[in-house]
Amino acid sequence: MSVSFFELAAELLARREPFATATVVRADRPTSAKPGAKAIITPDGKLIGWIGGSCAAPVVIRESVAAIADGEARLIEISKTNAAPRPGVRHFPMTCHSGGTLEIHIEPLLPTEQLVVLGKTPVARAMVALGSALGRYVVVAEPNVTAVDFPTADRITSDLADVNVDARTSIVIAMRGDADEDPAEEALRTPASYVGLVASKTRGDVIRDTLQRRGLTAAQLERLVYPAGLDMGHASDEEIALSILAQILMQRHAREKLTASLPETHRNFQPMAAAAEAVDPICDMVVAITPTALRADFEGTTYYFCGEGCRRRFLKDPAGALAATR
Repeated sequence: MSVSFFELAAELLARREPFATATVVRADRPTSAKPGAKAIITPDGKLIGWIGGSCAAPVVIRESVAAIADGEARLIEISKTNAAPRPGVRHFPMTCHSGGTLEIHIEPLLPTEQLVVLGKTPVARAMVALGSALGRYVVVAEPNVTAVDFPTADRITSDLADVNVDARTSIVIAMRGDADEDPAEEALRTPASYVGLVASKTRGDVIRDTLQRRGLTAAQLERLVYPAGLDMGHASDEEIALSILAQILMQRHAREKLTASLPETHRNFQPMAAAAEAVDPICDMVVAITPTALRADFEGTTYYFCGEGCRRRFLKDPAGALAATR
């Protein structure tokens, strides 16, 4: 399990997909999971691994999906005890007849900020070096370059279309060529939070007009920043790169004001909407409504279940099961 766990985690991180890890840190018998048991939970509620059976899994899925949404790690306890939980521990009732206690640490792993650089100019090289020094995941999207040209880049590809661009991505076009319109158009059609063009204002105006004729909307065109970077007057290539990164940081801090209630370590994370919840009509367990949640329809209403056992009991006699809960 450990090998596949870490392989999957590395794969998800490489694809820049958010997920949560759940690790059993304490298990008092009788429990099916042991300390060190691990699982990965994706935003759609899929659990890969083992952290306990039908009593633990729904709670872990629900809390993991919430952790991915709010960016906060949590320590949960699943037990039959009625005592007040320790500070910092979230308690959930153990619904299985076997009893036992589980403590599980849940940690969301969210994509780091990504810097995509187009071009192989001195400014492009300085952007990659400085971006790496600032801890960004740096991608060079430029044909005919290798790791020798950009030794600190995390990834090199020949095409921007091959990059997983999201709202935590900044794109800098540092080509200084005659065909900047094409990469600028492609970049503006992505959800990148910043699209900067290393060009003079005159050249940038020409590119903007060209993109307008190509059908880009006013909202898309407003996102094109040119000349990219803060105005520092005459500056070296390294200083231009530094000014661009400073501009990206300033824009990020402006966005952070909208999410100031988040923990300091996750201020850069764009929170997702928390999953809705439903009560299992068989065992009364609260489950997260995710794309992979177990469900069944009866008389126009959808019901959700903690596990296949409860779902089978419901399907055997839906009316009787619902009557028993009233």
